[in-house]
Amino acid sequence: MRRLFLALALALCLFAPTAVVAQDLQSILQTHADEVADPGRRSVGVVIDDLLAAGLPNAPDFLAAWQDRDIVRDTADGRFYRAGRTSDGQITLIDLDTGAGAMVPEDRVEEVRPNGGVRRVLGGALVRFRLSDPAPEVRREALTSIARRPDADQIEPLTQSIPDEPVAAIRAEKDRLRNILIARFGETTEARVEAIEGLGGTVSSDARAALSQILETEERVAATLPDDVNVARILTPGEDISRVEAYGRLVDEGLAPARVSDAALRDALIAAIEDGTVAGVPVETLDTDAARRDAYVTLAEAGEVPPFVTEEEVDAALTDHVFFAAYDEDDPAITDAARETLEAVDLRVGAAQTADLALDALSLASIYFLAAIGLAITFGVMGVINMAHGEFIMMGAYTGYVVQQFVPDYTLSLVIALPLAFLVAGAAGIAMERLVIRHLYHRPLETLLATFGISIALQQLAKNIFGTQARPLTAPGWLDGQWVLNELVGISYIRIAIFVLAALFLGLLLFILNRTRLGLEVRAVTQNPGMAASMGIDPDRINMATFGIGSGIAGIAGVAIGLYAQVTSEMGANYIVQSFMTVVVGGVGNVWGTLAGAGLIGVLQKLIESLNPSNTLAAQTYMILFIIVFIQFRPRGIVALRGRAAGD
Repeated sequence: MRRLFLALALALCLFAPTAVVAQDLQSILQTHADEVADPGRRSVGVVIDDLLAAGLPNAPDFLAAWQDRDIVRDTADGRFYRAGRTSDGQITLIDLDTGAGAMVPEDRVEEVRPNGGVRRVLGGALVRFRLSDPAPEVRREALTSIARRPDADQIEPLTQSIPDEPVAAIRAEKDRLRNILIARFGETTEARVEAIEGLGGTVSSDARAALSQILETEERVAATLPDDVNVARILTPGEDISRVEAYGRLVDEGLAPARVSDAALRDALIAAIEDGTVAGVPVETLDTDAARRDAYVTLAEAGEVPPFVTEEEVDAALTDHVFFAAYDEDDPAITDAARETLEAVDLRVGAAQTADLALDALSLASIYFLAAIGLAITFGVMGVINMAHGEFIMMGAYTGYVVQQFVPDYTLSLVIALPLAFLVAGAAGIAMERLVIRHLYHRPLETLLATFGISIALQQLAKNIFGTQARPLTAPGWLDGQWVLNELVGISYIRIAIFVLAALFLGLLLFILNRTRLGLEVRAVTQNPGMAASMGIDPDRINMATFGIGSGIAGIAGVAIGLYAQVTSEMGANYIVQSFMTVVVGGVGNVWGTLAGAGLIGVLQKLIESLNPSNTLAAQTYMILFIIVFIQFRPRGIVALRGRAAGD
C-alpha cells in the first residue's frame, strides 16, 4: 500500500503541471474539433462549458468571432484560426492564442458557419462569460447590454451568474434584470407571476416598461364577448369611444355597412347621369342637398347604389356588438399580477418624484437663504434697501476664483476662499456704509438709488478687472457627482455642501444673536434703536458691524453659488430679487423668518417649475404674483418682528 501511494503521488506531480499547461484555447478546441467545425445547437454546449471552466481571457473574443462566422479551419493542420484579410487568393490566419498571423492559400481553408440557433446559443454564452468576468465594470456593461436588448436566451446565463456575484449592488441589478426577463419570457405562469411580483419594489424605467409591455392591449369588436380572450376592459360607445369611431370599426371588420359620405353621394350621382338626368330628375334641379339626397334614395330603391344608413340602424349595430380592449398576453393571472405590481410601482414612482422635488426645493431654499440672510440682517437692523447686495455675492465668487489661481489644490483653495470672501465682501460693505449709507439713513428712496448706482459701478469694475467672459470656480473632486437614492431621486454633492453650509450659518447666526453681547445689541437696535441708544448702545457702531457681517455672509454665499453657477459680473443680479422676496415674505430682521421665506420660495418655485418645466420665466412670474397676494394678507411676513419698532 505504501508503494502504491508513492506511485500515485509521483504520477500527480508529473502530470498535474502538464494538464495546466495544456489548457490553452486551441487545445480545448481540438478536443471538440468536430463540434466546433460543424456545430449544432445541442452539441455546442459542451464546448462552451469547457471554455467557461478553463476561464481563459481570450475565450469571449473567440466566441464573438465564432458567432460572427469569422472562424476558419486550416485543413493542413486541423487547427482553428480567426480569418483576416484576403487578397490574391491568400488569406491571413490569426492564431487564437498568440494573435500571430500567417498567409496561406485561400482554398486550403474551411469556413466554420454556425446556423442561427447556434449563434443565439453563442450569444448567450458571451453574456455568460461577461457576467462572470473578474472586472466589475465588464459585468456592469454586460448588464447594460442585457437591459438594452432583452432576450429569453439570457435568462439561464444571468441566473447562473447570480450566486457567485461578490458585489452586492451588481447582484441586486442581476436579480432585477432576471425578474424582468422571466416576467416577459418565462416558460411557466408561476415563474412569471413570481418575477412580476419581484418587480414591485423597483422604480426603474426598464421594469416599468416590461410591466407595460405585458399589459399592452388591442381594441377589438365582436358580436359577443369571446371566451378565449383576456379582456382588459369593455368600451362603451359614446363614453370610452366615440360613436363615429365605433361604427367605423364595425365597417372595417365587415360587421356593418358603410355610411354614405357626401363625396360618395356626389360620385354616385355623377356616375348615374344619363341624358342629363339622374333617376329621371334633370341635373339642373339637383342644386340643393335635399334634391340630391332624394335622387340618391331613388337610385338606392332601384338597387343601383348602397342605401343610406339611418341613425336607428347605427344604434342597433352598436347595441348588437361588444367593443372591448384585449390584452396581448393571453394568461389572466399574468396580466392581473402585472397590473397590481404596476400600480404599486406607480405609487413608489410618485413618492420618489415627490422626494426628488423636495430635495430640489430644499437645495434651492438653502441657496436663497445664504443669499438673503445678509440682506435680512442689514434690512432688519438698518432699514436700508441695499440694491448692491448682489454685488457682494459677486465679490465672494471672484475672490474664490482668484484664490484658485494661486492655490491649485481645490480643497485647500476652498478652505482659504470662504473666510477670505467674508473679509473682502465685509470690508467692502463697511466701506459702503461709512462712505454712503450712513449719510442717507431714513431716506429710503435716495438710499435705493445710491445703492443701485453702486451696484452698476461694481459690475463695471468687475468687467474691467476680469473681463466679460465667465470665470470658472472649480469644486474639489470630492464634490463631483451626486448622491443617488434610485433612478428618480438624486442630488449633487455640491448642493448638499451648500445645504450644510447654510445650516452651519444658521446655527452660527442664532448663536451670535442669542448668546453674545453683539447679538443682544443687534436685537436691541432692531427692535427699538432709540431705547437701545439710551441704554448706552452705539447704534452707529452696530449699524457698521451689522452691515459688515451681512455683506461678508453674502461673500461666502458667492463662493458657494460660484461652485455650480457661472462667475460673471452680473451673477449677483440674478439673486437680488429672490433675496428681497425671501426677506419680505419671511419677515424683516428675523433669522427664522428668512429661513421660512427661503423655504416657501424654494418649494413654490420648484412646484411651479414641475407643472411647466419648459418655461422657467412663467414660473418666476407666477411665483411673484403669489408673493404679492401673500403680502396682501400677511404684510409683516411669516415670522413678524416683535417689539415697539414692529409697529413703525
